[in-house]
Amino acid sequence: MIVDQAEKLRLMVQDRQRRAQVIAVTSGKGGVGKTNIAANLGLCLLAAKREVIVIDADLGLANLDVILGMRSRLSLTQVIQGQRRLGEVIESGPGGLKTVCGASGLTQLADLSTFQREQLINDLSELENQADWIIIDTGAGISQSVLGFCEAADHTLVVTTPEPTSMTDAYAVIKALARGSSGTTLSLLANRVSSRAEAKKVYQRLSQVSGQFLSMPIYDAGYVLEDEHLALAVRRREPVVMAYPRCQAGFCMMALARKIGKLKETNREKTGFFKKVANWFF
Repeated sequence: MIVDQAEKLRLMVQDRQRRAQVIAVTSGKGGVGKTNIAANLGLCLLAAKREVIVIDADLGLANLDVILGMRSRLSLTQVIQGQRRLGEVIESGPGGLKTVCGASGLTQLADLSTFQREQLINDLSELENQADWIIIDTGAGISQSVLGFCEAADHTLVVTTPEPTSMTDAYAVIKALARGSSGTTLSLLANRVSSRAEAKKVYQRLSQVSGQFLSMPIYDAGYVLEDEHLALAVRRREPVVMAYPRCQAGFCMMALARKIGKLKETNREKTGFFKKVANWFF
C-alpha cells in the first residue's frame, strides 16, 4: 500500500513538472541585433521573477558571451565532446542569468555515438523542467540547423531592421518556416527603427505579404528604437538594460518582455524541444 501511494505521488509530481516555453530568436541576415535582443530579453524576463536560461546556438558566430560581458572557458562544445556534463557548463551571467555559451562544436552532433547522443539530449531535456523560459539565440539565415531550432520552438521571434535587404531576408526565413508543419508561432520584431510609425510600416509590409502568399499569420512583437546606447553598451561589454536601463532601447526591451511574458502555452504536442531538435541532426 505504501509503495502504491509513493508511486502515485511520484507520477503526480511528474505530471506537474513544467516544460519551459522555448523562444527561438532568429533573423534572415547577420548584423541586425539578434543576439542583443536575446540577451536583453532574457534579463528582462529574469527581472520579472521568471526562471530563464539563454542558450547560444549560433553554430558559426557564437558571441552571446561578448554581449553579456562574460569571459567563459565553458561551452556546449565540451558537453558534445564528452568532456563535461551540461550542468557543469551552465554559468551565471549578469544578474544571475543562466547561460550556456556556444561554439562551432554543435556541428559535431552527427559524429556522436548512440550513447553520446542520448546522453546529450537527456541532459538538454532536463533544462526544460528547470526554467519558465528558454531563449535560443540561433544563427542567421535558413540553414537546416537554424530552421531546426525554430521549428522545434514554441515561439519564433524574427528580428529585422527597416533596410530592404534585411526585410527580404526576414521574409525568406518566414517563407521557409511556413513550408514546415511544426506550428511554431511567428512574431516579427523591428529593430533599429527611427520611430513607432516606421516600425508599423515594417510589420505591415511583411505581415501583408506573408498573409497573402504564405497564409502565415505573423504577430507584432513590437520594436526597438535606434539608440546610441546600444553601441555604447556593446563596447562596455554590458547588456543595454543593465548599462543604460532608462534609455529608449532599454524601455523597448522591457516592452518586448511584457509581450512575451503574456504568451500562453500553445496546444502543440508536448514533445520536448531538445528531442525535436535531435531529429534535425541525427
